[in-house]
Amino acid sequence: MRKAAIYLKDQLAGWLTQDEQGYHFIYSKVHLSTPQTDPVSLTLPLKETSYTSKILFPFFDGLIPEGWLLDIAEKNWKLNPRDRMGLLLACCKDCIGAVSIEEVKVEDTL
Repeated sequence: MRKAAIYLKDQLAGWLTQDEQGYHFIYSKVHLSTPQTDPVSLTLPLKETSYTSKILFPFFDGLIPEGWLLDIAEKNWKLNPRDRMGLLLACCKDCIGAVSIEEVKVEDTL
């Protein structure tokens, strides 16, 4: 299992996990209880239950670089272009926009 903390405007918004069933995204209770809070994406509206998908959610997949920048990342970090979660964790810690991704070591959360 791999896990990422999802930040919106430098505040923890939720967690994205990948396991053998697919991908799961859930908002943090603190984010949901904050007045006037925003969702990370219009395609992932605020709700208390988890979102689940067999493929990486299109919003998160869209954060991964493309073209020559993706080629550089794949070659330098020896990443598999089909490993979308790996690319997201490696390339999107400081991406353009209000959302950032930070890998959470699963053993740290046990």
